[in-house]
Order: sequence, then structure tokens, then C-alpha cells
Amino acid sequence: MVSQNKKVYVAMSADIVHPGHLNILNEALKLGDVTVGVLTDRAIASYKRVPFMNFEQRSAVVSALKGVQRVIPQATLDYVPNLEAERPDFVVHGDDWKEGVQRVTRQRVVDTLAKWGGQVIDIPYTTGISSTQLNKAIREIGTTTDTRRGMLRRLLGAKDFIRVMEVHTPLTGVIVEHAKVDMDDGPRAFDAMWGSSLTESTVKGKPDIEAVDISSRIANLNDICEVTTKPIIFDADTGGKIEHFKFTVRSLERLGVSAAIIEDKVGLKKNSLFGTDVDQQQDTIEAFCEKIAAGQSAKVTEDFMIFARIESLILDKGMDDAVARARAYVDAGVDGIMIHSRHKSPAEIFEFCEHFNKFRGDKPLVVVPSSYNSATEEELVAAGANIIIHANHLLRAAYPAMLSTAQSILRHGRSLEADSQIMSINEILSLIPGTK
Repeated sequence: MVSQNKKVYVAMSADIVHPGHLNILNEALKLGDVTVGVLTDRAIASYKRVPFMNFEQRSAVVSALKGVQRVIPQATLDYVPNLEAERPDFVVHGDDWKEGVQRVTRQRVVDTLAKWGGQVIDIPYTTGISSTQLNKAIREIGTTTDTRRGMLRRLLGAKDFIRVMEVHTPLTGVIVEHAKVDMDDGPRAFDAMWGSSLTESTVKGKPDIEAVDISSRIANLNDICEVTTKPIIFDADTGGKIEHFKFTVRSLERLGVSAAIIEDKVGLKKNSLFGTDVDQQQDTIEAFCEKIAAGQSAKVTEDFMIFARIESLILDKGMDDAVARARAYVDAGVDGIMIHSRHKSPAEIFEFCEHFNKFRGDKPLVVVPSSYNSATEEELVAAGANIIIHANHLLRAAYPAMLSTAQSILRHGRSLEADSQIMSINEILSLIPGTK
């Protein structure tokens, strides 16, 4: 029997259901039969952090709420596709969307409903309740290893690309965790962290030749994990001997790291950006595929990923070699490919993307635009990149600032002249919660 009640539509992310949501649903129930459009992970990730619960979990919660007759996915922030399919008599929402960036969304809803005489019902904001503040409180509590480990896969499914910044200390982790800028299309932040071997070696005063042992690096990662919640991609250099790499995979996986990237080189590790200026040897395809397979067999969960970093372009081996290796590594079961280049122009990266897109399947592609940093995120994503890593920039920014301050104190015999370049003592005391 078809209901004769009016049709009411409510959109919710429903990651944290609070009294404000229940008030909106109660008001919607007074108007007719309620359909809730639960925003997908991709829709939510387009304007803020991926939700704690996945779409299926959030839908199950909403379905269990009293009075909700139907639950459907809302795949975008724009209500219009769902509204045109459902043709509701009412759309009910909190009145907070009358202001700020949501005003445009509200007006589109008003204009769409007008086509069949529908109406927007704005419910007064429930004071004392804020999803943003609740989310912040949960993040401050922390996360679990399982949640963090699985977040990278969820991000890959929910976002057009993942923006990653290097970390080498817990403090840099805090910076990446909280750094945000407001743009016309909403807030912009980093999605994940890159555990860089270069910056971690440098901050310890050691050369980037795998001189920092894996136990020390994992201890540092553990400290970073204590004060952050975002997923971590680990720079595993060559991965070492196959027998050792298996234990590295287990250790990283147990810590909650989402992925390890290993490069297809052998011998004493030298930084890739030296290229052919130093002696660097590439592994054979067969041997590296064996290492990939060993790493995959060591995994306990499907959440943890192993990416293969191809050094062919770095070592002037040519595009054909890079593409052949990518094909072989994909066939060997790697979870994704990282392509590296030391050229100022992104041309060879774009060319590689064109080849890779023909056989990649669902394998994500990682790029590191340290040298070719004239390429925009938009251009790299259009070419086929899924993960963009800014691999060493926080350390490169910190060293000149620290050196300048040290020289200023030497030059003037006091620190007064450096005050304008540094944080105040009160700011540094207030930076970390619990210090004051």
C-alpha cells in the first residue's frame, strides 16, 4: 500500500548522531514519511575529513532511528540529483545552512523544489551541540591502529587524490595533523603523512644511506603515532634483504602504518635525486618481484599496502624500462606504483602516466613533485596521479629558519633581533595541550 503522507527528505552525514540530528528528524516526522539521504564517504571527503564510520555503518545507524522510513545514498554535496529522483514535498535541514558556504547549496535546493511546489523547512540550530566540536574531541582522544591502518584505502576510494606531507618528528606530525587553509570551495588540509627516510636521517645528523636502522625509525614512528591520527605512508628505502623486509612489514602493520614504499635499487642506498652523479644500481625485475611477493605474503591484513617505487627515470634507463617494470610489478601483486623523476619538467611523469593508465587496473599511482614542482595538483591528478607526496618540505623550511636565528644571535650578541622571526615563549608553551 502506497503511503498518502507527504514525502520528506533529510540529508545527513551521520558520523556522529547527536540531539541536533534527532530534533531535525522529529520535526521532519511531523510533516510526513521521512527518507534520509546518507552522504557517501566521497561526498563527505569533498569538504572535510573522511568520516570515522564508513557508509554502510552510518546507513545502518540511521536505518535504526525511530521514524526513518528509507535510507538512500547521497553521492554528492549537491542535493539536486536525489531531489529530482525523489521529488519530496519538504526538505528539512538545520537553519545553520542559511549562512556561510552552504548558502549556495540551500538556494539550489529551494530552486529545485520550486519546480513541483516543494518547500525547505529550516529548523532552529540546537544550541550547545556542534558536530565539528564533537569530531575535534574524538580526534583528541586519538585513534586505533586498525582505524589508522585502514584509512588510506578508504581515502583512495573517497577522494580524487590524497595530499601527503612529510613528517620526521612528532612536532611535524602535529603540524600536518592540524594545518588547514580556507579556500573558496571549502577547507583544505593534508590527508596523510609521509615517513621520509631523507628527513629523518637528516634530523638525526646522519647521511641518507639507510644509516638509521629500522628499529630506531619505528620508535620514532611510534612517537608520531601517539600525537596524530592521520594515515602514514612509510619510506622503506630498498626494503633491505627479503628476509628482513618481511619483519619490517609486520612491524609497520602492527603499528598502524597504512603503506610502505620500497624502491627497486640494491646496494648502498643513495638519494635518488643524485641520479647518475653517484653510483646507484637498480635491482633486476625478477628479484624485485620476489621481494614484493615476500612482503605481500608477510601481511596479516588487507588494509596494509606495499607500493613499488620505480627508479628507471632517475637512473636514465628510459621510459620503456620504467613501463616494463610497472607492468611486472603490477603482475607481481604490488598494491600501487610510485614513479620518480629528478627533472624540472613534469613531461616524463605525464608520459609515464599515459602508459600506466592503459594497464593499471585499480592500482593507485604515487608521484613526488619535489623537482618538477611547477606541476599543479590539478594537472597531476588529470594525468592519473592518486597520491601526491610533498616529501621533504617541512625540514627544508625549518633548517634555514633555525640557521638564520642562530646567526642573528651570533651577529648581535643577543636574541632581540630574532624576535620577529620566531614564536613567543607563550606561544610555544601553548602549542602542545597540557604544557600550561
